[in-house]
Amino acid sequence: MSVLTSPRGKVEVVHCRRTESQDIHCIRSLIRKFTQKLFGKFNIIYLLEKANLAITLHNDKEEIMAQATFLDYPNWDVAKQDDWVSVFRELDSEIPCTPLNTLFMHLFVAVDEYSIDCCKEIIRTVFKAVPELHFIFLIVPYYMSLGSTLSTVFEQVGNVPCLTFKEDFAVHICHRHNHYPQLHVRKARVEDHDNLMPIFMRHDTILKEMYGEYFLAELIEAQDEENHAVVSEVDGEAVGFMSVCSRVNMQLLHECFDLRPFHGLCVPHPDDILDLPKESSVGSQDTELSSSSQDSQQIVKEPYSPEPRESIQGKVTEDATSGEPPLAIHSENTSDVEDLEIISQLSTVDEQTQYLVSRSSTYGSLHEEPSYFRPSYNGAPTAFCIQLFCIDEKHGARSLDFMNFVFSLFPDKNFCIISLPPLTPEFNLIQNFVKAVPFDSCTLQQDLYVFSRAGLLKSIEIRLAALRDTPGVENLVRTLLLSRSLLEDLAQYNEARRDPDGTPLQAFVAEVAEEIVGIAVIRNEMDIEYIRSHYNIEDFIYFSHHQREEHGHLYHFALNPIFRHYTKFFLKEILRLGYKSCLYYPIYPQSREGKFQKPYAHSLTSALHYFVPVRPRRQIVYPLEKLGINAPSKAVSKEPLNYALNHTNRKLTLEPKITVNARIVVVGASSVGISFLETLVFCSHLKFNSLTLISAHGLPGKKLLGSEPRKFLASDHCFTDKDYALMSLCSWVNVVVGRMTAIDRVAKHVVVSQEDIVHYDHLILCTGQQYQVPCPTGADISQHLTNREVPNSNKLRYTGKVPCNLFTLNSEEDCFKALTWMRDNSITEEGNVIVYGNTIDTYTTVEMLLHLGVKGTCIHMVQPPPSSTVTCLNNYSVESAVAEALRAAGVTVHVEAILAQWNDGHSPDPIHSASFTTPTKPFRLQCSMFFSFGEKNVDYETFKALNDACLVYDGRLVIDTNFHTNDIAIRAAGPLTKFSSRYYSNEWTHSNFSSKEIGFQLAAAMLNLFDPTLEPVTEPPADLDRLIPMYKGAKIKGGILPGSYHYLHIAKPAIPTPLEVQMAQSDFGLEIVTGSVENGTYFRIHINKYRLVESITCLSKVPFPTSNYIRLFGQHEQVLNNLCIRYENQKITDLYSYFTESWCMALFHDRFIDLRKELRQIIASKKEEALPSLEELARQIEDEELELSEKPQQYLQRVFEDSIYKPLVERSILDYLHYNHYHLPMYAWPGIV
Repeated sequence: MSVLTSPRGKVEVVHCRRTESQDIHCIRSLIRKFTQKLFGKFNIIYLLEKANLAITLHNDKEEIMAQATFLDYPNWDVAKQDDWVSVFRELDSEIPCTPLNTLFMHLFVAVDEYSIDCCKEIIRTVFKAVPELHFIFLIVPYYMSLGSTLSTVFEQVGNVPCLTFKEDFAVHICHRHNHYPQLHVRKARVEDHDNLMPIFMRHDTILKEMYGEYFLAELIEAQDEENHAVVSEVDGEAVGFMSVCSRVNMQLLHECFDLRPFHGLCVPHPDDILDLPKESSVGSQDTELSSSSQDSQQIVKEPYSPEPRESIQGKVTEDATSGEPPLAIHSENTSDVEDLEIISQLSTVDEQTQYLVSRSSTYGSLHEEPSYFRPSYNGAPTAFCIQLFCIDEKHGARSLDFMNFVFSLFPDKNFCIISLPPLTPEFNLIQNFVKAVPFDSCTLQQDLYVFSRAGLLKSIEIRLAALRDTPGVENLVRTLLLSRSLLEDLAQYNEARRDPDGTPLQAFVAEVAEEIVGIAVIRNEMDIEYIRSHYNIEDFIYFSHHQREEHGHLYHFALNPIFRHYTKFFLKEILRLGYKSCLYYPIYPQSREGKFQKPYAHSLTSALHYFVPVRPRRQIVYPLEKLGINAPSKAVSKEPLNYALNHTNRKLTLEPKITVNARIVVVGASSVGISFLETLVFCSHLKFNSLTLISAHGLPGKKLLGSEPRKFLASDHCFTDKDYALMSLCSWVNVVVGRMTAIDRVAKHVVVSQEDIVHYDHLILCTGQQYQVPCPTGADISQHLTNREVPNSNKLRYTGKVPCNLFTLNSEEDCFKALTWMRDNSITEEGNVIVYGNTIDTYTTVEMLLHLGVKGTCIHMVQPPPSSTVTCLNNYSVESAVAEALRAAGVTVHVEAILAQWNDGHSPDPIHSASFTTPTKPFRLQCSMFFSFGEKNVDYETFKALNDACLVYDGRLVIDTNFHTNDIAIRAAGPLTKFSSRYYSNEWTHSNFSSKEIGFQLAAAMLNLFDPTLEPVTEPPADLDRLIPMYKGAKIKGGILPGSYHYLHIAKPAIPTPLEVQMAQSDFGLEIVTGSVENGTYFRIHINKYRLVESITCLSKVPFPTSNYIRLFGQHEQVLNNLCIRYENQKITDLYSYFTESWCMALFHDRFIDLRKELRQIIASKKEEALPSLEELARQIEDEELELSEKPQQYLQRVFEDSIYKPLVERSILDYLHYNHYHLPMYAWPGIV
């Protein structure tokens, strides 16, 4: 925030921010003829798309006061984009301009009255935002004067000729030191105390309370050879302070952190033991190459693996890049020879360095495997530590200016370290440090950051690779598993500049002091139509302003860790030198057929955090045969291997992410937990360093059962295997495999599998409910007991040994285990299978058994007495069809049967027989395999952990409307929970709502803690704080039922009620049914009293496009082409066919909801002068404020057609169809012919 004063004395409070697309209209209004003469002709949208940095200045009323745009190459045609450095160095040899320290102003506009002050404020902001920046050039025609505004900050340094026509251009320069200079750093003096204490007090008063009022003066006086205190000063006044010490507990650091990327922070010694003996090492370098950028994370305990690593029983796996990569060494106080020696020591991009350094410091005291190897360092320590650091907020961006001076105080030290509590917000200084990777046995509750002396080198140069660079690249990547693939691509570039298929290939190297410290390989992105149609890339770019050849595909990226803080610069230079505007990096879920083929052998390593993950787009399932020539192109409709897409572009190269170091631990890989993690991961402007998932089986989506559509369990359609592949959560989330067995709320850690510890700052419980092992009543059926005479065992927990042939299926792993056991024991050929329960999963399991070859006569479906009047299918027509299919298959169905005993009361392992009681007479069944689908409940281990932690539990874990338990640091969501009794709403729980929406809302509530761009949350009024939130997302279930019926039911969230009771209500609405269950063509739609689609039920013998039908939920029947009128006129006989007609494809489009919002905004806000809006007219009619001579609908229709609304709506719809024509080519629009 700054205050500007105009020459006439008017005052404006202004704020700087990045330019946004909605600023374009205001920027255009500020453009004058002089602007175009000065900067040339330009398209403002195109310019902003290609800008590295665009700054907008606005006042408190959000009015644009000024705007400036900066790129990394000249605006006029005075030099090529990739070769301007030599031209500008010839102007003045004393101006050491480089691509690292130089930007070019391509546009400046401002409100005339405040233009001078606006210009100075923007220039100051740019220098503050880009610490490496020292020069801003402005190039104008030689005959043009800069005017009174720009001349205040720019001075001419010479002229340069134009490349294309005979004309000279004047070059003007703006220096950093005139606007936001580097800080002067010196040794601290006692007299600095008075200037520094106010800065300390603004941040913290603890030091003063602990050590007294003059602690800082005492610290300054205590300086010696090992302890130094330095200050930074501006105009003779101290504005920052740093205390450094050379005494470091290296033994503790070696025990807690993996410091191999930095040689243990010690001087190399002949007796150092850095690797396992060769006979103990595991695997070879290139015999197995990683298939995708799960290579961005290395596990501390194990060699790098192509598959997402998930260790057993709580051992931490590092499938994430959620930490930070390693860094480098340098000081401008050392000689070039010394710098070269330091770089050479670390010139190899070690496998541990590149993959392991991204690891997050989420874990505390995790159990250490005795066999794990620890390096031994015998050299002298070569690190010093920062003990205390503080700087005035105005000068925080120059924090790195301290480092040159403090390294000069310790000429024998090459590393600087600092430790911080995890919740410390990331400040400017540590953005240049690397977070060290903790070992599982780390006992420190702090994060360690490392900075190297060589990291201060500014002589880094990015250029196209040459043949002579090959030895240097080989040395750089020799320890990488993917080195062979990378070197092959480099050789291909040197030989042909193209891939074998003819695609242009480019390779770039980063060079410092004649040493190769980085390598990147890109090729043109040839599949850009697919990317545009399948990913929300237009969240980040205006696609039409990027040429096809400007899209690049990043294949390899490796950078010496000591220069990690130059990663963004490396990427920026790749874009400039390669004439690219966008880079894409895919992450494939796994290798194809177990082979690591070259197209999938990408290596990205630690640069992934400088990309943004791109959300996949929901795709229309097209009836291709029916559409014929009106179907989308194959580039859009094809189905290649699914991958998660990451992206960067010119606009993002100088845009920092907000780092969140808070340790967020999610327990349970339920749909709620996955939705929560997905929402956080796809917040592109945030970087979560410590996301952890604790799950018994790790992340879902492993496709253990293959691509077979039949599953043992029904689906809630929240996430599919394809969705998991498109998200690649394993690239961002650490995974601990095991079960939560305890919570220590005081120490803030979770105990996993009774031995391992995971620390948290925020704990998210999403374990859900599971099928439990049934507890037999123990009734002796020889006494002919009935259900009425046996005790109710529903609430009892089974504590005996679980039989080996009893299966409770709660996950894909459980299903795979059951399937494997069946095949190993030949169950498909002989033996009875008992399926016990009355949920939809019993039906899907019976169908799976029939599909696997189990004879229907060997399957016994035993249904216990229902606990509710609502059946799992809640539709008599569907139930009757399924019952008939069971009879036809020979499956025996037993109703209202309660499990009495296994093996007549003898040892139940394995189960040979099962006895049941009924309302009449008991019965016994021989049993080879027993599936239990009784009532779901909270797992006992989970319950015990919650109960022992004194979290309020009342049948379920009690929460408030903001997901809080009685511990502010612990939130919970999903079927595990219930609302507190003070809401008087026991019938409503999270089980009534969509799990995916619950997870999203939970993440939204958490983001208010971390995202400064969000508006502050306001407390609800006193009379509303007792109302529970009502979510609107559809509740979905589906699967394949006996008879090979494909079943889908979509409904609004509601308290379960029998369908017959619902239909008996006076406001039920309308039911539309086509087809019959007997023919497998049943399709039912319920239209409520507001003419909205409230529920959909499908039962079909053939597969149908489920994702399309989900989009019908909540639509008005008129949007469905006047569905009700057509049905009443008997024009619709088959809804399956009706929804494959070309007119409805737009309804299934992922951006149709945006069109609806836009049209509603037109109706609500647009209005003709002196006339109310259409929405206001509707309200007046509802309130009877208007007397009409015609029906209200006819009146509104006439107003709509006679006013501005109709052309506006038509224009909006046509724009929507035209912009999305690649998805919707079946629609015509004016001018298409």
